[in-house]
Amino acid sequence: MSRILLVDDEPNMLSALQRALRQSKALAGAQIETFTNPFEALNRICVCEFDLVVSDFMMPEMSGGEFLQALKDVAPTTVRIMLSASTDFRTAMAAINDAHVFRFIPKPWQQAELEQNILQGLEERQRLLAEAGKAPTPQETEAQRLEDEEPGLLRVKRSDDGSIIL
Repeated sequence: MSRILLVDDEPNMLSALQRALRQSKALAGAQIETFTNPFEALNRICVCEFDLVVSDFMMPEMSGGEFLQALKDVAPTTVRIMLSASTDFRTAMAAINDAHVFRFIPKPWQQAELEQNILQGLEERQRLLAEAGKAPTPQETEAQRLEDEEPGLLRVKRSDDGSIIL
């Protein structure tokens, strides 16, 4: 199951992006977390591994380029995608060169383009893991296949007292 982190200082944009990903059949079952604060997102990344991160470029606390650069240092195999309403070529080049951004997607995005870039990013993540010697085990691959085929099959829901909810 893929883990995707979305970071944008605008809650409405973050909701729209999350909704766009949830509507994608190809990304069904992906675990998506959202943050409006890049510092909180970095703290989360230090505790939990993500396959892919999508970040806005223009944020008041920290620019998307700075955030993705910090992400690269903390989690080098996490694929980085940047969103921006800016059409400044230098902005895109700086992000790509400094933070090794996998894709630069302009706002407003096209649903098909966004989905395709994220799927390609997840493929890149698998390549990076294999290259780093962290490729999934056969058991993890089979568990992923089962989860893709029957979402929720491998998850157990429990009540507050620990009993299993059917």
